[in-house]
Amino acid sequence: MLLLKEQKCEPCNGNEEPLKSEKIEKYLERLKNDWNVIDNKTIKYSFPFENFKRSMAFAQEVARIAEKEDHHPDLCIHYKSVDVELSTHAIGGLSENDFIMAAKIDEL
Repeated sequence: MLLLKEQKCEPCNGNEEPLKSEKIEKYLERLKNDWNVIDNKTIKYSFPFENFKRSMAFAQEVARIAEKEDHHPDLCIHYKSVDVELSTHAIGGLSENDFIMAAKIDEL
């Protein structure tokens, strides 16, 4: 089985079913950080940093990965942290792509 960070996000046509709780839990176990699940529709993690400059650099790296994978998280940049939220909007919930992106972001 490939590690999540080694996989590529697949285009979503909107016909897929969102992941159910049991599958979400299995994917969470494969992530490095303790991402929080919100209403089984979103995963979120707040990455801490020593200063604003480092927070911005991290956000830029996340944007680079998001463009490459064509799967874009919501980012909220604070002075000493960056909140990352992932969800597959086309299906109104979580897909494998969200966990692939989370794994790639965890590696930064």
